[in-house]
Amino acid sequence: MSTLELDAPCGRYLRLRDLIEVGETWRQSRVPNLPEQSETITALHRLAAEIIDPVATEFGRPEITYGFASHALTRLIPGRIDPSRDQHAGHERKGDGSPICPRLGQAVDFQVNGICSGRIAAWVAHRLPFDRIYFYGPERPLHISVGPEEKRAVITMLAGPSGRRVPQVRGAQWLRDRFG
Repeated sequence: MSTLELDAPCGRYLRLRDLIEVGETWRQSRVPNLPEQSETITALHRLAAEIIDPVATEFGRPEITYGFASHALTRLIPGRIDPSRDQHAGHERKGDGSPICPRLGQAVDFQVNGICSGRIAAWVAHRLPFDRIYFYGPERPLHISVGPEEKRAVITMLAGPSGRRVPQVRGAQWLRDRFG
């Protein structure tokens, strides 16, 4: 792959750097976190155009809390993520050539200061193309992905009686009923 220009625009509001050099673990480690597959760059641009740009236009510029995640980065955060399913690896590949996440596409976690994440999720679910939305609560960042499946799955990750987050498949209507 040719040299990646991190300051190149990625959508109207972001640069590639804003989706690559982001997140608590990356800020603490500064581990190299560069995509190797050109398809990952394409997916980052799609994510910015189809999700981030419309959200920013409607609600204000989102704070990206987790974007692209290379193998080097994900090794530093075991137990808190699932690279084989979460789409943060984009189109990156394992040593054997198979995709890290067979869902492909790309995911981002974000929130907009002062705006309920449920309200944003409901808006996205009824207006934009997406693969999966993971909703962790009104004051927590959203996880939204784009991908070839365009599954339009809405999954809540809310704390159950034990305090553990329990995934439950919901629909866009569940978000609309609670957050408008």
